[in-house]
Amino acid sequence: MNYFNIFVKVIKKIFFALEAFATVLIGALATLLWCSALWMFHTWPKLNMDELMYQLNAPMEGTNLSMVREYINYCIPAAVIVMLLLILVLLTARRGDGYHKFVVGVVFFAVCVSAGVVYYTGKRLDVKNYTANQGTYSPFIDDNYVNPKDTEITFPEQKRNLIYIYLESMEITYADKENGGGYEVNYIPELTELAQENEDFSGDSFKLNGGYTMPSTTWTVAGMFAHSSGLPLSIPVGDNSMNQQETFLPKVVALGDVLEEAGYNQMLLIGSDATFGGRRQLFTDHGGFQIRDYNYAVENGWIPPDYRVWWGYEDKKLFEFAKTELLDLAAQDEPFNFTMLTVDSHFEDGYYCEICEDVHDGNAYGNVLSCSSKQITDFVRWVQQQEFYENTTIVITGDHLTMDSDFCEEVDKNPDYDRKVYTTYINSAVETENPELRREYTTFDDFPTTLASMGVHIEGNRLGLGTNLFSDEYTLSELYGRDRVESELRKKSKLMEEFTSDIVVDEPKIVENTPSAVLTLNDYDYTVGYMPLHISEIDDKGKGISAINVAVWVEDDQSDIQWMQAEPQTDDDYVMNINIPDFDFKTGDYKITVYLVDSQGVQHMIGNTIGHVE
Repeated sequence: MNYFNIFVKVIKKIFFALEAFATVLIGALATLLWCSALWMFHTWPKLNMDELMYQLNAPMEGTNLSMVREYINYCIPAAVIVMLLLILVLLTARRGDGYHKFVVGVVFFAVCVSAGVVYYTGKRLDVKNYTANQGTYSPFIDDNYVNPKDTEITFPEQKRNLIYIYLESMEITYADKENGGGYEVNYIPELTELAQENEDFSGDSFKLNGGYTMPSTTWTVAGMFAHSSGLPLSIPVGDNSMNQQETFLPKVVALGDVLEEAGYNQMLLIGSDATFGGRRQLFTDHGGFQIRDYNYAVENGWIPPDYRVWWGYEDKKLFEFAKTELLDLAAQDEPFNFTMLTVDSHFEDGYYCEICEDVHDGNAYGNVLSCSSKQITDFVRWVQQQEFYENTTIVITGDHLTMDSDFCEEVDKNPDYDRKVYTTYINSAVETENPELRREYTTFDDFPTTLASMGVHIEGNRLGLGTNLFSDEYTLSELYGRDRVESELRKKSKLMEEFTSDIVVDEPKIVENTPSAVLTLNDYDYTVGYMPLHISEIDDKGKGISAINVAVWVEDDQSDIQWMQAEPQTDDDYVMNINIPDFDFKTGDYKITVYLVDSQGVQHMIGNTIGHVE
């Protein structure tokens, strides 16, 4: 027996196996990369590097899982098909003379495809300029920023209430061309009329006017930060997302900080998880807002424990809850700032609720926009009928431009049309200095303009990078031109580095004083139909315990999630029997997350575990 020949044959078989495995893997990865790029630019046609870097570092908590499913459905099948085809061809051709040529051809083609995708993506995102700007300092922000700490801000003797409504992805673009929009049909007729009745700084023109979005302001939390602080959310590349940070740019003074110091009660109402993207932290750190989000709605019985649509719950419910909360705030002695964020008009195609109507021949997003326009205006009309309205200013603005993949496709082909977010100021305490002048402004300008609309006097009429639009002071985009402002904001700033110096780059800071517990999950007992969960050694860190909530689900998209309350045994010991019949005896992994609700109604995650049912 020739052991050397046997050894050589074994080595050849191993080599062929590794060669085949590498070929299949490279081909599948090239396909996945190609499909991922197609999906990314289909989903976000106007994606830029600022936005991409922020989202890549953002956690999944609070994300609409339908977007994840869409990515999987779009990209994974193609990669699997290519992988199976390559395996089939390699098995068939492995004894032929052209086997190695085929392998080399596949690898070469996959490398070319990957290189082409990387090159196209880099060009589309303008990575070259982004990278260059990241290494280039500009004094623009440093020279033009007006710090509220150093500015005299004087409130009127009778402080005015504020209702600030962020409209998800709402643009003036959705109006018809006659009224300043980009379409033949008006998708937002009620909002159009509302802006024309009030102030959008369009001067003596009836065509709608709105704010431009600047770099690092084009996603929800960045948009809200820009509106309320007059600054872009320019965080260092590679940083952890904001909701993993202990603080949200604490050196910045925002609208909520100014109103908190003036004695305002402040509340944020949203129909999704406020944790997503760092929104909870933004409004908690800058104004001490009471947070009323999806989790709060579940915990306080506003909606059933198993209720979840879209990103949480729909706007129809949001506006009803808003009315109740506003009446409670108005009954208190202090002035209030009630801030809310709609969600139905989020991408892709929005959420078509039970009161939406097909008024645009099956145009899903158009129908949702028209439904939102009516709901928002009906809510404003309700506010206008309340006693507190006389001393209340309403600000309505889009948080950013839409991220819907194709709705504005035709509009973007028109080089003469500039898309802007919807903006209107209702029942302002002041009039514009020059009512005939049509202003050019950005969302930064909303910060001082909002305070001015409440009758607040601002020394110099400027805060942050914003200008009070009711004054005759130039905005930065009027003074320097919008293109230059955009260019300068893409560069590094010494001041922004100072503001973001608290951000932890490598590891998120461990937040001290966080409640904790020990979870013990026993095996499923089929004789009684439940899985016992023991929650012990609960340390509430002095925050108190009003409830221990348990979330349980089997499906990856959480479509079957159920919320339950554990039963107390002692002060630091709770039990929960997870009833398997309630899940129709599904088999598989049961994902379990436990939350402590403290005496202030704030929810803290204290542990998670997984059980299994066979």
